[in-house]
Amino acid sequence: MSTWYEKGVFYHMYPLGMTGAPKHNDTETVVNRFESLNLWIPHIRSLGCNAIYIGPLFESTSHGYDTRDYKLVDRRLGDNDSFKTFVSLCHESGIKVVVDGVFNHTGREFFAFQDIREKRWDSPYKDWYKGVNFDWQSPCGDPFGYEVWQGHFELPCLNLYNPAVKQYLFDVIRFWVQEFDIDGIRLDCANVLEFGFMKELRRETASMKEDFWLMGEVIHGDYSRWVNPEMLHSVTNYELHKSIYSGFNDHNFFEIAHNVRRLEAIGRQLYTFVDNHDEDRIASKLKKKEHLFPVYLCLMTLPGIPSIYYGGEWGVEGRRTRTSDDDLRPAISIAEKDKLHCELTDWISRLGRIHEEEEALHTGRYQELLLTNRQYAYARHGKNSVIIAAVNNDDKEAELWIPVPVQAREAVLLLEESKESLPIIDGKIHIKIKGNWGAVLMIKGEN
Repeated sequence: MSTWYEKGVFYHMYPLGMTGAPKHNDTETVVNRFESLNLWIPHIRSLGCNAIYIGPLFESTSHGYDTRDYKLVDRRLGDNDSFKTFVSLCHESGIKVVVDGVFNHTGREFFAFQDIREKRWDSPYKDWYKGVNFDWQSPCGDPFGYEVWQGHFELPCLNLYNPAVKQYLFDVIRFWVQEFDIDGIRLDCANVLEFGFMKELRRETASMKEDFWLMGEVIHGDYSRWVNPEMLHSVTNYELHKSIYSGFNDHNFFEIAHNVRRLEAIGRQLYTFVDNHDEDRIASKLKKKEHLFPVYLCLMTLPGIPSIYYGGEWGVEGRRTRTSDDDLRPAISIAEKDKLHCELTDWISRLGRIHEEEEALHTGRYQELLLTNRQYAYARHGKNSVIIAAVNNDDKEAELWIPVPVQAREAVLLLEESKESLPIIDGKIHIKIKGNWGAVLMIKGEN
């Protein structure tokens, strides 16, 4: 029996950006921007997405990752009841909800940090943070020093070796499950989190809710160190992300295929994406905008749990600068969707539906069938079906003879409205794929 996340097609929401919330949380007023976020739910479902990763969500001072209260929704977005309503509406639409868990660090306004500022060595929380030292002051004027995330003194690092800190965070997650009925957590900065903490986290959350999903933000390293039965279910597949846009820009499908083969042992469990709130938009990274079509086909058919970043379905562009990520996280009103709608939107929607419906694309074994610099075809083997995907990154039409790895009579073109069939002759499919395009085929009539 497969889990919901193995079938998952995610939609990634950065709520502070997409709602145009103020950059700094310096008001006592609660503004319910979830009223506008609720309106996105039918659109998200129409793309074939059945899960949402939304965050950061909890009360913070600025960008959302400087948490000051883990049990309050950020007042710039709404209150706890408004988020509870959002999750309920998602569940009614068949959409699971995963939130950001920022457990590596807090903001300086978090109660434990403030207590150390006030009481110094008399604070019962002085061991809640790494490297607390009362012999020097922080650059922010705190009467003690401490370890921080990547040189940012507004982000002091929690001491995850401290049992009291771990218990506090486990209680926070239990609160999220009981209060909001969330379905999983994306662990911010999982690459630097203490492994023992993540092992305990897996055991704790397994008892909180059936099929509760833990996904970690990891950029470099051997992903199997994090993704295993003792720790996390998944991590962010930055390796595939890099190889996809690089492989298309350089007309080098060998790079993508090499990466998929290397990660085959755990690739089906990884969270795959072509852009997110920290990366330049894929529409800005690609040298050819036409490549967006085969890029999203790869995202939806290669091994992994695919995710669409909000605005990606409309080809929204954006690059980060040395001082700002704002262009990656633009305010977009769902009321604009009809104006933004384009051919890419329909393409992603069809791909999303195919991924949701076809079991072979969930956990199916990958098999490379054809590979050149500019053409690439592969199969996904399900328990009772085989799906073949083929892409062409050349400007010219490509005529391909794709070997079929099972005995069968015909292949159905799933992306075509007509669901046209192609004969399998001498174990091969003969297909013409126009420039910068692709095809998804279901193998029928297996013997």
